[in-house]
Amino acid sequence: MAFKSDFLRVMEERGFIHQGTNLEGLDERLSKGVVTGYIGFDATARSLHAGSLVQIMLLYWLQATGGKPIALMGGGTTKVGDPSGKDAQRTLLSDADINSNIEGIKGVFEKFLNFGSGPTDAIMVNNDDWLSRLGYVEFLRDFGTEFTINRMLTFDSVKLRLERESPMTFLEFNYMLMQAYDFHELLRRHNCLLQMGGSDQWGNIINGVELCRRKAGVEVFGLTTPLLTTASGRKMGKTEQGAVWLNADMLSPYDYWQYWRNCEDADVGLMLARFTRLPMDEVRRLAALGGAEVNEAKKILATEATAWLHGHAAADAAAETARRTFEEGAAAAGLPTIALARAELDAGAALLDAFIKAGLIGSKGEGRRHMKAGALKVNDIPLTDERALGAGDVKDGVIKLSIGKKKHALAKPE
Repeated sequence: MAFKSDFLRVMEERGFIHQGTNLEGLDERLSKGVVTGYIGFDATARSLHAGSLVQIMLLYWLQATGGKPIALMGGGTTKVGDPSGKDAQRTLLSDADINSNIEGIKGVFEKFLNFGSGPTDAIMVNNDDWLSRLGYVEFLRDFGTEFTINRMLTFDSVKLRLERESPMTFLEFNYMLMQAYDFHELLRRHNCLLQMGGSDQWGNIINGVELCRRKAGVEVFGLTTPLLTTASGRKMGKTEQGAVWLNADMLSPYDYWQYWRNCEDADVGLMLARFTRLPMDEVRRLAALGGAEVNEAKKILATEATAWLHGHAAADAAAETARRTFEEGAAAAGLPTIALARAELDAGAALLDAFIKAGLIGSKGEGRRHMKAGALKVNDIPLTDERALGAGDVKDGVIKLSIGKKKHALAKPE
């Protein structure tokens, strides 16, 4: 359909729309003035990962097109754990761990949103402020009557767990009620009319939309994005080495740049559209490049994405490090660096332990598989056996560790 509102036009053009409760009604409401929308983020780790960027982009574009975004920290819902997409209950965290994780997450949003007290300024709220103050019997009496077990059993977060015969606790079963109550509370506190999320949240969002209609007599809206996977089927934000964290103390700007640089050829256009602010005409031009030219598009993607999160200086430094490393073959400054004790080198340092410490491999078994394939290298020389690292490997003050042509780190004697 042809949208009137800037927000939905951008969402459609950049490929963010999967489902909506009443897109025509939402479009009409967006065209009439400021709409407040929210997305919830549970605090299960000290940092969000790149998969969360899809949702952060929704909040960014809502604000950029004249809306007001709310970043909802799930201090309360994290105590329960979202069962969506899981075969087992999430590890329950202490209040201290949850609060520490929220502090680690907060800084990311300031890179993408403008916070303040203005009509379109972003705000950040914590659902623990109301969820932990609810009386259990009072909540069941006032809101439990709005949900039927019959309906709840049809939602994917429950149905898929039951189909796999995986246990689902009553604690987890309550998660969708809590998320629905969040929407009702944000409507009451902030006149929030829109909840957004991934397609796996559709059932939870529907519950919130219906609860607001029944309890407040107000039409609110839900919007979901497609679950993003790469062309080869890998989940967005995941690599063989683990999550692609957004906090610089958990993943260096260089490694973050490399994540985007190493995306699959078929994904370049999609990544540029969803994770950069480049005009769509430029996105389409870059996406159409073929052959060796696609690598230039990947470098633009990597630099744009890294600059948005870590700043232009860090992005340019990462790009230059990569250029020197790959184009000149130099062990460039700026690569991830680990320390090796000189006494350890003199005695013969364990080779695969160094690769694990550098984050290049996850286990010795993985390292041996790379070695068998000729991909494990020291100072650009392929390894044929699991020898020790020694002082003779130090070149220009460092030892360069590599897997293939794209993954590198430095070991520095101390």
